[in-house]
Amino acid sequence: MKITFLGTGTSQGVPVIACNCRVCTSADKKDNRLRSSILVETEAGNIVVDTTPDFRYQMLRAKVQHLEAVLITHSHKDHIAGMDDIRAFNYFQQKPIDIYATDFSQNVIMREFAYAFADFKYPGIPELNLRTISDEAFSVKGFNIMPIQVMHYKMPVLGFRFGDFTYITDANFIAEEEKEKIKGSQVLVLNALRREKHISHFTLDEAIALAQELQVPQVYFTHISHQLGRHEEVGRELPAGMALAYDGLEVEL
Repeated sequence: MKITFLGTGTSQGVPVIACNCRVCTSADKKDNRLRSSILVETEAGNIVVDTTPDFRYQMLRAKVQHLEAVLITHSHKDHIAGMDDIRAFNYFQQKPIDIYATDFSQNVIMREFAYAFADFKYPGIPELNLRTISDEAFSVKGFNIMPIQVMHYKMPVLGFRFGDFTYITDANFIAEEEKEKIKGSQVLVLNALRREKHISHFTLDEAIALAQELQVPQVYFTHISHQLGRHEEVGRELPAGMALAYDGLEVEL
């Protein structure tokens, strides 16, 4: 199994289009972050977690030629806005793409992309096969996946465990029973938005403390705001076994 970080950034914070901070003007490519998403390559095929507003470019940049399924963590725009671009995979694969999401997220997707679910389907619209998931394990073409429910302030969000790899984004609280699902992972990905307290995201210190509690050998932090600081500088502060993720990072298990 290989995991590629398609994006490790966030829409949170000062709009980067108008920002002249040291991160946004950095020459280090690891400071150039698209919205957070991963590609999981398995024997069952390619699985993407979230279709961000950058989805089309992320697929082109990673040279993804085939897509079996998309998993949705939650229905905020920065995690679903690129779903229309699934149509390219529909065209080349000549079939709908399975979208795994909770009932709540499905309702938002159907509202945001109503034309894809209308009785009259205009030619070329994305073909989406919605599949309902909750907190129970499920499989994609025989590949087993464990959902992990976390809280994004008052909003339930799903993380996912793929074998020994666990991916969690947009969280600021994880219940004890959900932490048990994470334990034993070899690699853990956690959101670490910035240093200052935030209403719905872990800060860097909070993410470090949780990672130490869970005792996972290798931890990567994602969903990083430019407010956190430059990749190289923050990386020097992190405990052993912890690192900032960056766009294009590949992990094999």
